[in-house]
Amino acid sequence: MTAPFSTPASGPAAGQTDTPREMSGADIIVQALVDLGVDTVFGYPGGAVLPIYDALFNHPSIKHILVRHEQAATHAAEGYARSTGKPGVVLVTSGPGATNAVTGITDALLDSIPMIVLTGQVGTQLIGTDAFQECDTVGITRHCTKHNYLVMDPARLGPVIHEAFYIATNGRPGPVVIDIPKNVQVATGEYVIPDVLEHKSYRPQVEPDAASIEAAVALIASAKQPIFYTGGGIINAGPEASALLRELVEATGAPITSTLMGLGAFPASDTKWLGMLGMHGTYEANLAMNRADLIIAIGSRFDDRVTGRLDAFSPNSKKIHVDIDRSSINKIVHVDCPVVGDARSALAAMLKEWKAKGYKKQDLGEWWRRIDGWRAARCLDFPENAAADAEIMPQRAVKALYEATRHLDPIITTEVGQHQMWAAQHFGFDEPNRWLTSGGLGTMGYGFPAANGAQIAHPDRLVICIAGEASLQMNIQEMGTVSQYRLPVKIFILNNEWMGMVRQWQELTYESRYSNSYSDSLPDFVKLAEAYGWTGLKVERLGDLDATIKTMIETPGPVIVDCRVAKLANCFPMIPSGAAHTEMLLQPSDVTGTMDDEAKALV
Repeated sequence: MTAPFSTPASGPAAGQTDTPREMSGADIIVQALVDLGVDTVFGYPGGAVLPIYDALFNHPSIKHILVRHEQAATHAAEGYARSTGKPGVVLVTSGPGATNAVTGITDALLDSIPMIVLTGQVGTQLIGTDAFQECDTVGITRHCTKHNYLVMDPARLGPVIHEAFYIATNGRPGPVVIDIPKNVQVATGEYVIPDVLEHKSYRPQVEPDAASIEAAVALIASAKQPIFYTGGGIINAGPEASALLRELVEATGAPITSTLMGLGAFPASDTKWLGMLGMHGTYEANLAMNRADLIIAIGSRFDDRVTGRLDAFSPNSKKIHVDIDRSSINKIVHVDCPVVGDARSALAAMLKEWKAKGYKKQDLGEWWRRIDGWRAARCLDFPENAAADAEIMPQRAVKALYEATRHLDPIITTEVGQHQMWAAQHFGFDEPNRWLTSGGLGTMGYGFPAANGAQIAHPDRLVICIAGEASLQMNIQEMGTVSQYRLPVKIFILNNEWMGMVRQWQELTYESRYSNSYSDSLPDFVKLAEAYGWTGLKVERLGDLDATIKTMIETPGPVIVDCRVAKLANCFPMIPSGAAHTEMLLQPSDVTGTMDDEAKALV
């Protein structure tokens, strides 16, 4: 479906020569985007970028998507990037245009999504004067970008844009901001394409060190209780990395778990899959991580939502950490065998070493018997009344959606909250790039515009945003974007009339003092859909759920489903903040009662 995140082909467009050409800064910008293979830009015009918008007018090869808010432009670009393997491109004006984009830029940084954000700036003569719609965009974005630029000379635009794409897509992907004063867009200069596409100081190590690979594979071959712990880095490395991961897991016979961002890199339908780990991960995944004698971490970063209390995190295991970002290794958890390199390259090297040394599967029978014991807890089960007129449990709604769409290979995005975790737990992903969610920043308002970006990239695919009624309203104005471009996006709302995850924490941690977590004054989503020319559906009873989902799928064009679910359902399992893996809550009343004897002994 996608290629690894990579720099688009550089060089002159067809019919052009290598001779530098004199043109306006705005024309240089657009020509560079064309030469770099950009086909879509998400943006919103304003005074400081009007020269660029005027230049875009003459380049029909680039489709511009007019969003209704700059934050939505960045999330749409993330959805485009995550579903295609190509960097997303954003164009916004100075001042509030740039500051509105900061949330999405930060989201992309934390989730390693390649994105180029072009921002307008006041004229060079006005910088530092508090001019109208001026802000220090470079200063504001310095700590939430992989790199940023303020371009003061039109002749620098060509090299900077080409270099920015290289930085955004090589090594650990991330966002790059290019701030361009308005007079630089109007002034003329030569469009120069760099002879060599690289950065003088940024040279990420792609190929892993042979000695590190040899040591890592030897550890895997001798482990009695190994587990693969994988993350979004596998997906960023492209579908070949996912295929290599599956081959290595099969060769070793070891179990595998994943972070929220890594879902789909390994098939959820495979028996070796233990489900997601972490705060709302499965009992078996978290206990296996805790009891393992070897953790093989690939493309994951030991995030706090995964590790729980650090001093109790997998205390008796050796740890291999494969990551292209050298600074991520030993940053949070000390590891025994660091491997710096691209996930695809590292997995290929590990498989080659495994075969060359003639390693065979260890007898992991006892390890699997223990895992099966933890699986017997059936931690994802939930109470439910099966009567047709019963209220809909949110978990059941997600499972019904999965069963109705799995044969259609949909792209699923989510907003952030309980619905996000229920989707991660109950919607099975067997392939990469089908699951788009905000992990590191946890951005409410991400899912809907991300779905729009994915739908733009894949006009014939089924794209569904699983949303909460509170989170959806963060960027609900994007219904206008959907209507304008006739996108057949589907929104499936798990509507419990609460900011559900906030309410759950208030119930469990703040003695049920529900301070400002009730979603009061909700819109009628069906009427709102009709106001934008969408189809609106509402379902309140279990017996109508399957038929409503079927209607949603079969209805052409955009659809909102207002699925009214049990208002006080909580998302379990759950590791309370500051707790260890062995202190999971499986149900509201559970502290340690359902844990096995080994777990109780460690609490």
